Amino acid sequence: MEVKAEQGTTPARRFLRTALKVAIPLAVVCIALSASGLLHYQPHAESTEDAYVEGNLVQVTPQLGGTVTRITADNTDFVHAGDKLVELNPLDARLALERAEAALSKAARQVRAQFANARQLRANVRLREADLAKAESDLARRRSLVDSGAVSGEDLRHANDAAAVARAALEAARQQAQAAEVLVEGTSVESHPDVAAAIAQVRDAAVALSRTTLAAPVGGIVARRNVQIGQRVAQGSALMAIVPLDQMWVTANLKEDQLTDVRIGQPVSLTTEVYGAKVVFHGRVAGQEAGTGSAFAAVPAQNATGNWIKVVQRVPVRIALDPAEVGRHPLRLGLSMRADIDTRDQRGVLLMQAGMPRQQYATTVFEREEADVQPIIDRALGASRTLVSR
Repeated sequence: MEVKAEQGTTPARRFLRTALKVAIPLAVVCIALSASGLLHYQPHAESTEDAYVEGNLVQVTPQLGGTVTRITADNTDFVHAGDKLVELNPLDARLALERAEAALSKAARQVRAQFANARQLRANVRLREADLAKAESDLARRRSLVDSGAVSGEDLRHANDAAAVARAALEAARQQAQAAEVLVEGTSVESHPDVAAAIAQVRDAAVALSRTTLAAPVGGIVARRNVQIGQRVAQGSALMAIVPLDQMWVTANLKEDQLTDVRIGQPVSLTTEVYGAKVVFHGRVAGQEAGTGSAFAAVPAQNATGNWIKVVQRVPVRIALDPAEVGRHPLRLGLSMRADIDTRDQRGVLLMQAGMPRQQYATTVFEREEADVQPIIDRALGASRTLVSR
């Protein structure tokens, strides 16, 4: 087919028309891409999508070895702090407690016997003092009668010997009383060292028995359960973990050139694909790591080589979240997020300094390990708790 050229159309015009047909759509695409980039661009702000949810992974570990007899929680279960999670066979610990309780009762009785012996020896001293007084009185009376001849010299010698014997008996009684006094001086039955040592053994055995039940140190979601019924577990082995949902933060890995205006305390807006752009989390910059991510890697990068290519490094920045918002929209460990840091306020510091508030975590679950010990001690001591008067 023969193609006729349009009348009055030169080759240059035809080329220009063709070029415009290609350039105009391309320009529209470029403008659209630029507009989408401008939607995320904010002056006085640093943004990154290299941000992830992090949190504590609290391990549940036994403080003594034993055989697992019961498991009361599994992965994805929510538990409160103090809830029972795993129970170990308590037989050995219960027998040890019974032995310690019997030893305490025996020690208390022995100490009571020491107090009684001390009282008896003190009474014996008073008896020997009376004997000595009687012997000396008899000796003095005989001495007054010797000159008159009413008492012979032999009777006087017997009276003198009797006084000497009474004096020696008194000294022996005093030494025995002093030795007995040393064992109980300044103590009561309960505070006596022998009883105190037995009480410590009861406490140790009672605590060991309580530790056969493993409680949740914090509240959260159970994860990584790797213990089974009948399994023999060792002290310190990880049986499961708990993720506390109220102890989460975001780590945003910012490039080197993004750290210039970032300060601690600056507000941060965050979004995640789980909830989409309709849910915005609000946080603040809580701190920056003291080095780049590669510096803290298990195998740090070695740049002292002949073939070196510069790679932009990233520094982890910790972002604290609003607990109320996290409570309404729970997060999971490892979720990716987009973080937008408002850098207009430059009054903060770059890194944490001495005297600034630090992150702190605590649990009160283990403070109740001795809750049931005192009744056991009271039962073993019985009447021995009454202070012995001297």
